[in-house]
Amino acid sequence: MTNTSVVPTTTAVADFGIDTTTQSTADAVREYLSRLRGGDIGSLPALLGLVALVIMFSALSDVFFSLNNIANLLAQGAGQTIIAIGIVFVLLIGEIDLSAGTASGVAGAVLAMHYVENGNLLAGMGSTVFIIFVAMLILAAVLAGLLRIWPGVAVSLLGLALTVSGLEANPWIEMLLAVCVGTAIGCITGFLIAKIGMPSFVVTLALFLAWQGVILQLIGEGGVLGISSSTVLDRVANGNLSTVGSWALFVVAAGGYAALTIGRHVLRLRRGLVTQPTPLVVVKVSVLTVLAAVATALLTINRSRNDAIEIRGVPYVVPIVLALLVIGTYVLNRTTYGRHIYAVGGNREAARRAGINVTRIRASVFVVCSSCAAIGAIVYSSKVGSVDPQAGGLNTLLFAVGAAVIGGTSLFGGKGRVADAVIGGTVLAVVANGLGLLEQPAAVVAIVTGLVLLLAATVDALTRRRAATTEG
Repeated sequence: MTNTSVVPTTTAVADFGIDTTTQSTADAVREYLSRLRGGDIGSLPALLGLVALVIMFSALSDVFFSLNNIANLLAQGAGQTIIAIGIVFVLLIGEIDLSAGTASGVAGAVLAMHYVENGNLLAGMGSTVFIIFVAMLILAAVLAGLLRIWPGVAVSLLGLALTVSGLEANPWIEMLLAVCVGTAIGCITGFLIAKIGMPSFVVTLALFLAWQGVILQLIGEGGVLGISSSTVLDRVANGNLSTVGSWALFVVAAGGYAALTIGRHVLRLRRGLVTQPTPLVVVKVSVLTVLAAVATALLTINRSRNDAIEIRGVPYVVPIVLALLVIGTYVLNRTTYGRHIYAVGGNREAARRAGINVTRIRASVFVVCSSCAAIGAIVYSSKVGSVDPQAGGLNTLLFAVGAAVIGGTSLFGGKGRVADAVIGGTVLAVVANGLGLLEQPAAVVAIVTGLVLLLAATVDALTRRRAATTEG
């Protein structure tokens, strides 16, 4: 009888060329510094810039660090940050979506019209525009089917059903319809770029103008569709969780992050795989938990200036952004689809030869982008309480793209995270908020924002050049 020996797990792992070397804290620090020297700086410049901006505005304005302003700051940039989350997916494959802003405007206009007309879109749009709108939803479903993007088919058809059903106004139906419209727009955009082969810059620039015209058609020049009287729609960006709900969010968010991070760390240690030193993992989890606890405690303090009114709790936009952050991060880091996005962005031809459906991946990211743009439309429409012809205009688009790039997502594809959009969006919100408190004119705000974006793009280009030199 032949003796059979069991090969230890660590030996088997090592045989496949996986690094199983134990890493000390000093080794981890040296490795991180080495990556920085090699051009892999990630979101570090944005984080350092954010800290500098907070310190500067806190010193220049007594109001900046007030509880009321902090809560307002969170809601102020949430809409553009959500749009930026979708744009990250497009940037990761080396493309651009210039129509995301006006696409969100179309979604917002349809949402507001459905509310104002009590669900009768035919009366609000007129028969000709209504027929074209229905045809667009059908076309989007067909094109998504040709691309085999089945969620796009399902959501577009759901939007069609909501449109023709004439259901009475309901905030949840309006928000769902807005997302359906955004998804349908993404299906059309993705087909033109990925299947037809048209340059994304040209297609999305043309659609930027086209969707702007659609918004004008739906609302009319100088017109406004108000939604402020709807309690649910109004509270999306202006409401707050209860004190109990705020602490429940803290427990779920901080506890979930700690459990996942420490659990993954322990699992890698058991399997003999290289991982960060345990002290660093504990410190990272502890710092984020403490910061989240402090923020929650501050936001649950009554921040109303009127003794007759009580305003406390974490704004609703925080769990919305956190949910999108968690979902987007999971999709990009933990799913085959996410790995395929990075592969296509890194080297499209190599991805095709590896068996990845490049056309489907390229089209799908525009569906994700436009869907996020629709969610962003819900948030910023709620913030202002209405939708006007300028909804999703040039500033919305530029700020959303700027947020993704400032946060560290590369314009050249293959590098970036959903967290980059959140960090970059926070930077831009702090700039706009801080300069507003200092009573600076719009011209100064535009100039400073442009310079911040230019600096981020310069850092991106220089780090890529540095990385290429190091690899060479």
